[in-house]
Amino acid sequence: MDAHAVRAQSMRRGVQAELDAVLARQRGVLSEVSPETEPLVDAVAALMAGGKRLRPAFCAWGYRAAGGQDGAVVDRVGAALELFQAAALIHDDVMDGSDTRRGMPALHRRFADLHATRGWSGSCERFGESAAILAGDLCLAWSDEALTACGAEAERLVAARLVFDRMRTQLMAGQYLDVHEQASGGAPEGADERALRVLRWKSAKYTVEHPLLIGAALAGADADQRAALSAYGLPLGEAFQLRDDVLGVYGDPVVTGKPAGDDLREGKRTMLVALAAQRGDARDAALLASLLGAPDLEDDGVAVLQDLIERTGALGAVETLIDDLVGRSRRALAAAPVTEEAREALGELVSIATARSA
Repeated sequence: MDAHAVRAQSMRRGVQAELDAVLARQRGVLSEVSPETEPLVDAVAALMAGGKRLRPAFCAWGYRAAGGQDGAVVDRVGAALELFQAAALIHDDVMDGSDTRRGMPALHRRFADLHATRGWSGSCERFGESAAILAGDLCLAWSDEALTACGAEAERLVAARLVFDRMRTQLMAGQYLDVHEQASGGAPEGADERALRVLRWKSAKYTVEHPLLIGAALAGADADQRAALSAYGLPLGEAFQLRDDVLGVYGDPVVTGKPAGDDLREGKRTMLVALAAQRGDARDAALLASLLGAPDLEDDGVAVLQDLIERTGALGAVETLIDDLVGRSRRALAAAPVTEEAREALGELVSIATARSA
């Protein structure tokens, strides 16, 4: 096992230990209310057991890039970032009506099944959505608690919290832009710019740039270091989300943990869809209008849309854009005033974030 793999494994263990501690503590808090709350913690714990831990990794290397040394601090902040991501995923799955997450039933489906199994009255679906929203809200509260208790120096914690708070607010705005774009069904003109805006604010910044800057703030980074990390992080975050969009249409369900074409069933106005709409002819436009977002879209319909996206050159254009963004990120990293250890690790994270199948 190479040095990077050893470091990554150690980081994942540290973050998982912090997550386990948070969940054990919160289980005790909720048990004071009622044993009926136990499924909330169980559901969150199951979700938290998976994931790539990319946000904690970027936070840790933003911290070390600026000379930070205390691993316990960044493990706790990494746990806070994972809890925040869990909240975003839970709420996103409710909004999208997604059935699965990480190869398991999405939380609202899990709670709907609980309702059905127990034979309770009322709507299973309504109960599941309500419980999932509350579980997501709990994750938001717990992420804030984990950050507050990370043990960083007070002044640096204040600086990190400014980024953390901005990240949370802007992600919610990005989520709104996403549902707004699906509902409004915007015109093909400018659709690529709108798609880029959604992916930047909904995913790109909170996946790479903001975790980097939170870690850097905890280490007391100067303005040049922060600017360099942003120049590296933003294009990489955008490339990460574009790769996610490609996998959402063409990925192997066994690897991704979600059905192939799920983004198409949900009517996601991704860059792939935006470019296909701009590049296609009238027949292509009619196909998109009739099939995209159809809740009963079968595998044959998914295959038709997959072919349309590839045939119009949208898939190739997105792959080219990913390559361009990766190049921008690597060039910014090469010139960044960071430690050499961090430069090496952040360079490896470029490949991990973008050359992936899940």
